[in-house]
Amino acid sequence: MAFVQSIGVHRHQFADLKSLLAKAGPMRSGDALAGVAAQSEAERIAARMALADVPLRRFLEEPLIPPEIDEVSRLILSQHDAAAFEPIAHLTVGELRNWLLSDVCDEAALQSVVWGLTPEMVAAVSKLMRNQDLVVAARKGRVVSAFRSTIGLPGRMSVRLQPNHPTDDPRGIVASMIDGLMYGCGDAVIGINPVGDNLSGIVELLKILDEIRLRFDIPTQSCVLTHVTQSIRAIELGAPVDLVFQSIAGTQKANEGFGISLALLDEAADAVHSLKRGTVGQNAMYFETGQGSALSANAHHGLDQQTCEARAYAVARRYAPLLSNTVVGFIGPEYLYDGKQIVRAGLEDHFCGKLLGVPMGCDICYTNHAEADQDDMDTLLTMLGVAGVNFVMGVPGADDIMLNYQSTSFHDALYVRRVLGLKRAPEFEAWLERMQITDSEGQLLPRHRADHPLLDLARR
Repeated sequence: MAFVQSIGVHRHQFADLKSLLAKAGPMRSGDALAGVAAQSEAERIAARMALADVPLRRFLEEPLIPPEIDEVSRLILSQHDAAAFEPIAHLTVGELRNWLLSDVCDEAALQSVVWGLTPEMVAAVSKLMRNQDLVVAARKGRVVSAFRSTIGLPGRMSVRLQPNHPTDDPRGIVASMIDGLMYGCGDAVIGINPVGDNLSGIVELLKILDEIRLRFDIPTQSCVLTHVTQSIRAIELGAPVDLVFQSIAGTQKANEGFGISLALLDEAADAVHSLKRGTVGQNAMYFETGQGSALSANAHHGLDQQTCEARAYAVARRYAPLLSNTVVGFIGPEYLYDGKQIVRAGLEDHFCGKLLGVPMGCDICYTNHAEADQDDMDTLLTMLGVAGVNFVMGVPGADDIMLNYQSTSFHDALYVRRVLGLKRAPEFEAWLERMQITDSEGQLLPRHRADHPLLDLARR
């Protein structure tokens, strides 16, 4: 059924719910490239006005992608909890926005409706919100996960230490790893993006990370971000796998482009959970997403990129992951053109993930050919810190020399912790103090100790 919205003498018509959602979203280069974006600001405002009046129930009655052809759609419908939905079932999208921003909606209220919300509902309401709305609503949510460190607790923000190297040289990786630890980073995960997908090389990297973790009794987890099939093989070989990683998307076709299915992810989850390597928890999956992945694979079924992204969170929450993050500007300006679009997308993704019960982090990043710079990343980092993001990236100098993109640095983590008073994961924080890297307040101690055992390891 078409939607019609008049503004003055102008009458705007939207063919279906899919089109309405796409045209209600903020300007996005990827949506324009796909031909689904609003053609004018007037059309965008008309779409938002019409979307505000759409009952939430309609998203259950009209799946955007038929479940007969898409397993993610089937998953979304199977996840929906009618009892959790009942308290908000009478609301429209606009009324949901008002409820989310009201004082009545607190952490407990959000938690009670997590499984009553669908990705399409939260994507829809995000399109009616300003940036500050996305911050204040996401801040109310809290998703805690744990393995060897506890991530997502109030007043805390963790960091993935990302010691990538362009040739997977163990010496370079270890040097970056030690640098990050000495800056107090690594409580989310020490995660390497390998250059190659050679199984023996991946196993060797896993062994190196685990050896250092065991030597210094570091309460964190490691991960080599290889394809899920390689992680399964590594587990079969007895490698020390803490977390299984995979990039995921919001449609079956896009996931097939990644070489995965829900059945394969089920197999991987069963394999890694059987190891029971966690100490304070057993959340053992790590997912990355990003707006534009489905569009770039021509696997979006006419949906806008942000709605596709929100659907990926249905896949993530199926596995109760330790970590899930949007690599927000990584695909490039074809999908997020400039700093304004990247900032907005990062806030949208964090908000939608939080509302769906996903432990959301963000790789606050951009490619070198985007119209963005580190000032834009400072803005997004600060806003996500206020919004209660679970974790961000720690990259030496903010410049990943293997993936060739710009992210956030160890120093950026110090900045946001200082200005917002954010602590590290409690287990990791206690370890840093024992290792005389930080004081009892979590502040870095001067690096005048040439005999520090971590620095000694770097010299070998």
